[in-house]
Amino acid sequence: MSFFGRPLSWQALHKTGLLVTLAGAVFVTGSVQARSFSPEVGGTVSISQLPAEAQTTYRSILTGGPFASRKDGSVFGNRERALPRQARGFYHEYTVPTPGARNRGARRIVCGGNPPTRPEACFYTGDHYSTFQRIVQ
Repeated sequence: MSFFGRPLSWQALHKTGLLVTLAGAVFVTGSVQARSFSPEVGGTVSISQLPAEAQTTYRSILTGGPFASRKDGSVFGNRERALPRQARGFYHEYTVPTPGARNRGARRIVCGGNPPTRPEACFYTGDHYSTFQRIVQ
């Protein structure tokens, strides 16, 4: 790479602040801002600790339905990388009905693996994907 016709090494790029990204860190005029790509799963929750509506949704996932919303079973993209990385199509989301909500509400169960009735892992979110807990028996 060159800058105004002069070749620059990686060290020179770093010193000038022109090096933009390297291994998950962002360099801006010599300072580093760490960027984490690790899963942000906040522990575990047992099925019996889930809200009653989530327990019903979980049982429906394992039996193949019925589901509360026509969007249930759709692919969850994991764009925020809040769950462990997997190939697109691995995760599917399901609505957990929220009493009094006029729409789907914020509660979901996201499961990964095939077939959907035998998921490798399921996660509960009560705040529309901001935090997740892994569901355990």
